[in-house]
Amino acid sequence: MVEFYSAIQDFIETGGQVLLVIGVLIFVMWLMILERIFYYSKGHRQQVKQAVQNWQQRSDKSSWNAEQIRQAMISRVSLALGGNLAVLQAMVALCPLLGLMGTVTGMIEVFDVMAVAGTGNARSMAAGVSKATIPTMAGMVGALSGVFATTWLQRTAKRERLKLEDRLLLEHH
Repeated sequence: MVEFYSAIQDFIETGGQVLLVIGVLIFVMWLMILERIFYYSKGHRQQVKQAVQNWQQRSDKSSWNAEQIRQAMISRVSLALGGNLAVLQAMVALCPLLGLMGTVTGMIEVFDVMAVAGTGNARSMAAGVSKATIPTMAGMVGALSGVFATTWLQRTAKRERLKLEDRLLLEHH
């Protein structure tokens, strides 16, 4: 277990401080994704059940007023479904930008080494190059995993909204 922590510490030191920021961002992003998945599997079902029950208890299901109430019920459930999706999308967009920032800071380190040690010292430049490439890779991995997850969450939210619309039917006279 100690070897695992030292390997992670070495990886973060190799990638620089930006890598730590990217790691925290990816961790928080995945916590939010898991929260949405948990909500879709548990909390959403209860909210739909309550909305359907409230709709079925109504005697008026055909007037303009009933249509407005139906739309309000659907909107409430839809808002709960889409909770934090915009924040998740912003986090996904932020991952490659932070990776780019890591690239820039790593390259600055390479140029500093070149200024001090000269252009012939490849070994001292290698540390800066790894600091330039590792955050880029981490930012891309975080963004790709986040894109797949948020796309799935958006599709699920849209599908669940459509299913609720189908369950809350208006009666036409």
